[in-house]
Amino acid sequence: MGVRFKGWGIGLPDRIVTNEELSQTLDTSDEWIAERTGIRERRVGGSAVSLGVIAGRNAIQDAGLLVGDIDFLVLATTTPDRLCPASAPMIANELGLNCASMDVNAACSGFMYAVRTAQGLLETGNRRILVIGSENLSRWVDWSDRNMAVLLGDGAGAAVLEYDETGTDVLSFVLGSDGSAADLLTCEHGGYFQMDGKEVFRRAVRVVVDSAEQAMKIADVSPDDINLVIPHQANVRIIKAATQRLGIPMERTVVTLDRYGNTSSSSIPLAFFDARQNGRIKSGEYALMTGFGAGMTWASAVVRWSR
Repeated sequence: MGVRFKGWGIGLPDRIVTNEELSQTLDTSDEWIAERTGIRERRVGGSAVSLGVIAGRNAIQDAGLLVGDIDFLVLATTTPDRLCPASAPMIANELGLNCASMDVNAACSGFMYAVRTAQGLLETGNRRILVIGSENLSRWVDWSDRNMAVLLGDGAGAAVLEYDETGTDVLSFVLGSDGSAADLLTCEHGGYFQMDGKEVFRRAVRVVVDSAEQAMKIADVSPDDINLVIPHQANVRIIKAATQRLGIPMERTVVTLDRYGNTSSSSIPLAFFDARQNGRIKSGEYALMTGFGAGMTWASAVVRWSR
């Protein structure tokens, strides 16, 4: 028994903020930002709820389902619209869902944590679960801080997961966390995102490589078997360093941060959606989904695409 990815959808703000626009108010340039991060532009606007509604609706439609077919909604977000109540019930209400719903916060690993949670829920009686990663990071950015303002963007990605007693798309999962690294990337109540970039880089590469290697071992696949790497979109240097150590060429890696920036829990579904739309993964092929986030958290999974 297992899980199938039934449908995918995304939600993005209309407003595009380019590096050139940021350079008008910050001591930076398009060349400086692109060289150090790989980012050229990012989307800004909306909220975790409004963007999540768009992505969720698109995923349900892509799956060929009706709202009444969804049994549970799991929302991954670091930036809920309110401290209380959770944003998931508000998204469910806007979508017309009549089911249980809850938020999950594992920062940039959030979508993967939500998928793992959904997997457990499907194996204990639910039939179809809507998983959404949605972020409004720009709300918590100090736009005079050139170190953070250039990195973050807003957006949402969603997937419908369906129970299948005959097989599974998810071949392995490795999750982890280390609270001793909690101060490396933070956002206090009423404050802004702060990060120790050098230390985050060092630890991120290590945990991505370690968890990805474990996930491949559990799935009984090698780096040569992986057709596509779908990483968290934080920094192109982190992606390059991790894939190099894994022995997987960048040609088999999805990069969307040049257009979206770091969108935290929505970055992996946004990247998967982009890969599918561009025909980069086909039925029967293997994808490695891997990410890390504040907490510190990390998650890797090997998926065999069946659609």
